[in-house]
Amino acid sequence: MNSARTTRLITLLSLYMAQSIPMSFFSTVVPVIMRQQHYSLESIGMMQLIKLPWIIKFLWAPLVDRTGSSSPGYRRWIIYSEIFYAFSVAAVAFFSLEQQFGVIILLMVLAITASATQDIATDAWAILNLKKQERSLGNSMQSMGSFLGALVGSGGMLVVYHYLGWRWLLLALALVVLLAVLPLVLFPQQAVLRKRPRSSSVSMTDIGSFFSQKGIWPQLLMLALFHSSLVGIMTMVKPFMIDLNYSVRDIGIISGIFGTGAGALAAMGAGLMMRRMSRGRSAFFFAGLNFVPVLFFLALHPFASSLWVIQTGIVLLWATYAMGMVLVFTIAMDQVRVCREGTDFTLQIVVVHLASLLLAVLSGKIAGAFSYTALFAFSLLLAMCTIFVVRLRFSKPQNENLAEMPPA
Repeated sequence: MNSARTTRLITLLSLYMAQSIPMSFFSTVVPVIMRQQHYSLESIGMMQLIKLPWIIKFLWAPLVDRTGSSSPGYRRWIIYSEIFYAFSVAAVAFFSLEQQFGVIILLMVLAITASATQDIATDAWAILNLKKQERSLGNSMQSMGSFLGALVGSGGMLVVYHYLGWRWLLLALALVVLLAVLPLVLFPQQAVLRKRPRSSSVSMTDIGSFFSQKGIWPQLLMLALFHSSLVGIMTMVKPFMIDLNYSVRDIGIISGIFGTGAGALAAMGAGLMMRRMSRGRSAFFFAGLNFVPVLFFLALHPFASSLWVIQTGIVLLWATYAMGMVLVFTIAMDQVRVCREGTDFTLQIVVVHLASLLLAVLSGKIAGAFSYTALFAFSLLLAMCTIFVVRLRFSKPQNENLAEMPPA
C-alpha cells in the first residue's frame, strides 16, 4: 500500500473514531451513570434526543457543500467542527448531572450537531480524496472507526470514569476529539486528488432533486433493506440474553468486546474483498452472508444458554453487519453528484438510519407479541427480500452508475 493511500486511510480512521467515541459515551455510558445517581427512566429516555442531529443533518448538508465543495473547503469544515465539538464536550465537564441536567443536554446536542457536521464534511472529503477503487478500503476505515470508537467510548470510558470521575473523564474525551483531527491537519496538500472551486449553485432544492434522479429509488430501497434481516436480531439480542439469565458483565464482554472486535476485523476484510469484486457481485455476496447469522439464531436459539452458541451467534451477527456496512457506504458514495457529495451521501445514510429505526421498533413488537422464534423467522423473510432488492438495483445497466467498476 503506497504512503499517500495509507495517509488517507489513517486520516479517515481517526476522524470516524472521533465521531464514534463521544457519541457512544453519551448514548451508553451516561445513562448508566444517571441510573446510578437514581435518575428517572423518563430523564434517561431524554438522552436519546442527542441523536436527533444525526437524523436531520441532511438539512444543513447543502450549506456544507456550497461553502466547502472542494477538498480544502471540506477540510476547513472538518477542522472547525472538530474544534467546536471538543470544546462543547469539555464544557460539559464543568456542570453537574444532578444540578444542571438541562444545560448538559443542550451542550451534548451542540456537540453531536458539530459531530454530525464533521461527518457530512468527512464523507465528502473522502469521496474527493479516495480513488474509485479505494472507496471500499476507505469505508472499511469508516466502519472500523465506528466499531473501535464504540468499544472505547462505552467500555473504555466507563473504566476512566471509575478512576478519574466525571470532570476529568469529559476533559479526556475532549482531548481525544482534538487529537483525532491531527492527521488531517498534517495531511499533505499535494496528496489531494481533486481540487475545484466552490459551487454557489448548491441549495436546499438539491435535496428534492436528489430523489428525482433516474434509478435512485432502487438504490434507496436496497440501502434501506440491506440490513433489515440483522437489525431486529441486533436490537433484541441483549434482552434475549437477559431472558437467558446472562449477567450484564457477560453481555458487555460478549457483545461489547467479542462482537465489536469481530465487526472491526470483518470491516477490514470486506474492504479488501471489494477491491477484487464488482459492486454488483459484492452486493449479492454480502446479501447472501446475511442468511448465516439469521439461520444460526433460527436453528440454534433453543441452545443459546450455552456460552459458545451465543458467542458464535453474536460474532457472526456483528461481522456480517460490519461487512454489509462497508458495501452500503461504498454504494452510497458511488451515487453522488458533483459538488453535492455531502448532501447526496448524507441523504442516503439518513434513509439507512430511519429504516433501521423503524425495523428496530417493529422487531420489539414482534418479539413481544409472539416470540423470539417469530422474530428470527421474520428476519429470514427479510433476508430473502434483500436478495430481491439487490437484484432489482443491479438488474439494469442504467441503475448501476459506477457500481460495476473493474477491480483495481
